[in-house]
Amino acid sequence: MDSQTAADKTSIFNKVKTSYQDFWASLSENQQFILIKIWSILTYKWQWQIILNAPFLIVWVLDQTIPTVHTFNMQLISSLPIPRIIKTYLGFS
Repeated sequence: MDSQTAADKTSIFNKVKTSYQDFWASLSENQQFILIKIWSILTYKWQWQIILNAPFLIVWVLDQTIPTVHTFNMQLISSLPIPRIIKTYLGFS
């Protein structure tokens, strides 16, 4: 099992940060203004809700688009010690 070192993790974060900064710099001032307005319309709670749910959205998109991810998820759910009646109710048996 490969584990990432702290240097690898910071390099990933730096790549994401620089790509975000490049994207932001490529926008016109009008587009930046519109995005700032849209973001400011969202309340503080909504911003946190979006941030906290983003990983689940990514997993869902991967599950919908890549068949091997879906197969892995189904095998994982089937291996959990969930009572059989609940599994059949949810369609996993």
